[in-house]
Amino acid sequence: MRTIDLRGRELSPADMLAAVPRATQARAEALDTAARIVDDVRDRGEVALREQAERFDQVTGHDIRVPAAHIQEALDALDPAVRDALEEAIRRVRLASTAQVPAPQVTQIGDGATITQRWQPVQRVGVYIPGGKAVYPSSVIMNVVPAQVAGVTQIALASPPQADQGGRIHPTILAAAGLLGITEVYAMGGAGAIGAFAHGVASVGLDPVDVVSGPGNNYVASAKRAVAGVVGTDSEAGATEILVVADSAADARLVAADLVSQAEHDEEASVVLVTDSVELAEQVAAEVSRQAERTRHAARVAVALDGPQSAIVLVDGRGMATAFSNAYAPEHLELHLADAEEAAASFTSAGAVFVGDQTPVSLGDYMAGSNHVLPTGGQARYAPGLGAYTFLRPQQVIRYDHAALSAVRAGVVALANTEILPAHGEAVEARFTA
Repeated sequence: MRTIDLRGRELSPADMLAAVPRATQARAEALDTAARIVDDVRDRGEVALREQAERFDQVTGHDIRVPAAHIQEALDALDPAVRDALEEAIRRVRLASTAQVPAPQVTQIGDGATITQRWQPVQRVGVYIPGGKAVYPSSVIMNVVPAQVAGVTQIALASPPQADQGGRIHPTILAAAGLLGITEVYAMGGAGAIGAFAHGVASVGLDPVDVVSGPGNNYVASAKRAVAGVVGTDSEAGATEILVVADSAADARLVAADLVSQAEHDEEASVVLVTDSVELAEQVAAEVSRQAERTRHAARVAVALDGPQSAIVLVDGRGMATAFSNAYAPEHLELHLADAEEAAASFTSAGAVFVGDQTPVSLGDYMAGSNHVLPTGGQARYAPGLGAYTFLRPQQVIRYDHAALSAVRAGVVALANTEILPAHGEAVEARFTA
């Protein structure tokens, strides 16, 4: 991991943003490629999906629309210990997601005049579950459960076909879908799957959706940007990010373990440590090297750690560490600080904040109850992670009786005339003339 030394510098907000390690070129290339793939699916449908499956997944002749029997077979064969873990994760995520659904609120504007704020679920959602380097049944839970809690009635799921599974989706992902009662499942991957959700593919029975959600690599995240305006999307949950803010009291072994845990996702993972302790930085660097060499995916981890998106950042103190973190706006933020509980309130821009050295990101990936589909690429400065609210639309329902309308009659007419829109006022006046 390279070192970025910001000590002794007075940095403006723009300077801080410029200092953030990002693989900007890779993201730009991903957007261009993803847009072409999405357009190809829009124009050629199933033919494009099959060509993409052959090119990217080395699969041909597979069932794009997954037969119900495949889902049941996967559910029947699911390891009991894995099933127990998935069911407990479902319970926890359902509890946390239920808290995200606002109750209707009625505001009394005046006598006979009310505005009701209500939150309506979208009708149809497409959830994307990554495949390839790893298997993510946990992502099935993170996407499907909030949609169900929100009241979505139609949920379609897509995941890449696997060459080593005879062109089927990985059975553990199918089993997780089965546990949640999802029957509309498609074996399609990457940016093409996002395009298929947005535009529909009639030949396989896939109707367009209203919202697309789910994590993936930078191509999946870029595909969401390409379909924005056609459908709603959650945040662009691209290649994973972890930023650890640590002080001299932190345990270098645990910090390194958490950095390596996220680096194993893929070569594009972003791994960043921010500290004001040179001694800790040196200890963590040594621990990362030691642990990375021994982990199962050592080659993948090494590429991520050596990439431009990963670094150890040295700062002058807590104020600079906080400012850097808020500028970076990481997907996952861990606070390995002696006063982590008190300090957490200052770290305002992050997809999720993990407080203290006993709350690793791995917990949030699986069993915390929080959602692990989170914004990347700095979007946590303005965008939330996935939740029940992702699938809800706030609506205002206005009710005025004749007397209440009369009370504002003159005001409507006056404003309508000022805006040179007299028919607006005349529409109100029509209620008071025979």
